[in-house]
Amino acid sequence: MGKINIRIIIFALAAIFMSLISQTSVAYYSTVGKATNVVTSGNIQFIIHETTDQGTEFPSTGVYVIPGDVVSKEVTIESDCNHPFYLRVKLVYGVDSTELSADDCFKLNINNEYWELHDGWYYYKDKVDPNETTPEIFSHVEIVGSKVDNNYIGKTLTLTVDAQAVQSENNPLTDNKTYTASGWPAE
Repeated sequence: MGKINIRIIIFALAAIFMSLISQTSVAYYSTVGKATNVVTSGNIQFIIHETTDQGTEFPSTGVYVIPGDVVSKEVTIESDCNHPFYLRVKLVYGVDSTELSADDCFKLNINNEYWELHDGWYYYKDKVDPNETTPEIFSHVEIVGSKVDNNYIGKTLTLTVDAQAVQSENNPLTDNKTYTASGWPAE
């Protein structure tokens, strides 16, 4: 073999050797990683309780009333989760007739010490902690005699309690007003 062939073989071996070294270093420096981050949000749950002043459940079928009656109905809300939350309640009045209005038929004794009216909602003034039950929103309903006249005979008046909650953790308030919390659902 000539000197030139030996040089070509040595040059070829050196090129192969350099190629192997560079591939190893490329593999070493170009690693690929993948991270999966799982975030689970908290779950807010509550139970609306409607009881009488005797401590019994308010009848789901309602009660028979005549104008001027005062009906015992204590409405509280119990936290049924492991996270604190802010709470608001809307009272929706109804009657089984499109010609009649129930808006003025009820007079409620709202517990203003713990509940604040803002934009048609009653906001609980504090956060509701896990396994806590709020003070009553109201404890009785008066059927306003001057508003419930003969047009209401045989009609069904309804008072529906709608409630909504948003997390209180990492949800700062302005002026300590719970209605300023973020995340309240649109109506």
